[in-house]
Amino acid sequence: MKKLNVLFVSHFKSQCGVFEFGKNVFQTISESNEYNFIWLECDSLLRLKNAIDENNPSIIIYNYHPATMPWLYSRVGPKLFKNNINNIKAIQIGIMHEITQEIADNTTSYKNKYLLMGREKLINVLFDYYIAADPTLLLRNPFVFKTGRLLPTYSNNFPKPELLTIGSFGFGTPNKGFEKIVTLVQNEFDDAIIRLNIPAADYADSEGHNANQIASNCKELVKKKGIQLKITHDFLDDKGILDFLGQNSINVFLYENSSIRGLSSALDYAIAVNRPLAISNSSMFRHISNVTPSLCIENNSLKNILSNGVGSLEKFNSEWNSKNILWEYERILDAIVRKFQNPVKNKMGIIRTFQSYWRRALSIPDKSFTWLRNTSAATEDHLSVDNSINYQPVILSNSDSLNRILDNSARSLYQPAVEKIFEIVPKTMSKKIPEANVQQAFVFDTVCRYLPQYVSPKILCVGSYEDTASMSLIRMGARVEEIDPMINYFLQEYMSKPTTELNSYDIIFSTSVIEHDPDDESFVKCINDLLTPGGIAIITCDYKEDWKTGDPKPAVDERFYSKHDLQVRLISHMKDCTLVDLPQWDCPNPDFYYLGKYNYTFATFVVKKHL
Repeated sequence: MKKLNVLFVSHFKSQCGVFEFGKNVFQTISESNEYNFIWLECDSLLRLKNAIDENNPSIIIYNYHPATMPWLYSRVGPKLFKNNINNIKAIQIGIMHEITQEIADNTTSYKNKYLLMGREKLINVLFDYYIAADPTLLLRNPFVFKTGRLLPTYSNNFPKPELLTIGSFGFGTPNKGFEKIVTLVQNEFDDAIIRLNIPAADYADSEGHNANQIASNCKELVKKKGIQLKITHDFLDDKGILDFLGQNSINVFLYENSSIRGLSSALDYAIAVNRPLAISNSSMFRHISNVTPSLCIENNSLKNILSNGVGSLEKFNSEWNSKNILWEYERILDAIVRKFQNPVKNKMGIIRTFQSYWRRALSIPDKSFTWLRNTSAATEDHLSVDNSINYQPVILSNSDSLNRILDNSARSLYQPAVEKIFEIVPKTMSKKIPEANVQQAFVFDTVCRYLPQYVSPKILCVGSYEDTASMSLIRMGARVEEIDPMINYFLQEYMSKPTTELNSYDIIFSTSVIEHDPDDESFVKCINDLLTPGGIAIITCDYKEDWKTGDPKPAVDERFYSKHDLQVRLISHMKDCTLVDLPQWDCPNPDFYYLGKYNYTFATFVVKKHL
């Protein structure tokens, strides 16, 4: 099959983090076997149109920032802008650098701007789709995709310095906190070298005035004889930055907080060099601010962060590598191309995309499903680890099965688990419908029941968004990996990720997810293949024994489950697994009512993979 041409547009090379980011992404995705990526440095609409005529791209990706590509739009009035690329026929995708959740939620497609009616917080309508390298974003918007960060590949062969050496780098722009680094080091140490590299930025400090002023400020702050301050102003290439950071004992970044900024790319380099890293609690570092032990100087001292080493950074080096970023881009482009090849038209001939189509084709969750959520509830619970939290699973009698109906008797049995989850994550639990909490309680209790059977168990939660069982386990210190289309992927997508390890998870759990998946047989097959021998899968589902296709059900459910589904159909696709006990799925009188018109119940499905 012929590769589609993808034109990757950036501004001309400059001393600019946006340019370096785009260059690194292009070099990574140009290894694709599915798409032919073509690099273009461009400063005008004419140059872009000439490149389009020459290369005939199906897709154009813009490494976009308004400061570096002002020619993409022009001012036509006091507050109005003209989109200069509106008539280009190729699918147009913009990489968003200054991204926040609010911006992501309120950005839409230029070609689909008719969807803006009643939308008061419109932020951007420049491109058809958007990609943001921000793993913290919730995927609430079908026009916005996200990837992880792209960490450079680097082998640090420098020996650790004999004298404590603290390093940092960044353009001479405001609020980088270089002065704070000098003060912090002097507060904790008597003897140390502070190495700062502060180059001029072409788009913010081209003459280097800010960089020189920051350097002067830092020099004036040095009071201790044992503190050596070494400042350079060289613009370093990627290897130069990595070598600079790799020679330090610890690298420190103390940006001031800014809730309206995207993530800092400085940390991409700092994580890659395998040296301890200290940060402020700036929102620009939000993608790594919740690791344990904490890297934030508001929560920890430099001495402690230094002594803790690099263990908390290891997962980022394995997750944000070039193979995964290439996979992310190919997956995103595949989804967008599918959408354009299979439009759904209404009677007026306007291209429209129905909610279920977005959800399945573009990996966007269905937000209309709120029976487990009250979205008007306030702030989220904090998930910092608290090792003092303990829970003992409920005592089961010989007649109690783990494959059962979660009815009122189960609600009574698992009430201690409900109460414990409320204690751990009260704000999220307050959003839930009380009668449905028995599912979370069962999953939480059953995971805790099996945890002692494994040494350092590896756990996967499938459908983790606002899953209070997962949140509670994380707070208790369990090592839970989470996947959810609101956060990252569907289960089937995760199976194709380059770094996904088959036969590696000791426990996999999923609360009320499977009934929403159009292909539940591949869902359970994925779980079968991900479980390690001896591993346990814990699943709950919507259940109604006499339900058949065409009978009433909530719109977001694909189906209700029956005894035959669980005992015969699903288990047949889990060739290496068996039920952990004799099931008790008889339920002639379901006792859960949804919206006053759907009467059903919940069932559990717990299996073990053969040794």
